[in-house]
Amino acid sequence: MVTLLDSDSFMLYLDNMDIVEVTPLDGFRLFLKFNDGVSGTVDLSSYAGKGVFSSWLQDSCFNQVRITESGALEWPGELDLCPDSLYMRLTGKSPEDLFPAVSRNLVHA
Repeated sequence: MVTLLDSDSFMLYLDNMDIVEVTPLDGFRLFLKFNDGVSGTVDLSSYAGKGVFSSWLQDSCFNQVRITESGALEWPGELDLCPDSLYMRLTGKSPEDLFPAVSRNLVHA
């Protein structure tokens, strides 16, 4: 059974996930700052060179990161990462930490 968030809780969550600052660093790392004040460095080196992220190895593509209007990160070639996954990676929080109303009870058929 999955408990859904009410619309107010969901909007509060979304409002706290916008990236407001990004600075590319050596080693496929990014300094990020979110609109709730959380900031720090995220290591994305495990993605570099794999699948769609192979473009990061070419022509300084990784350093061309920008913030979209929706507060996500984007690179040339329409490669993007959502802010919530980066927020969890930075803070070490789980979806359950960010969505206290969500419970995951597995149902086996």
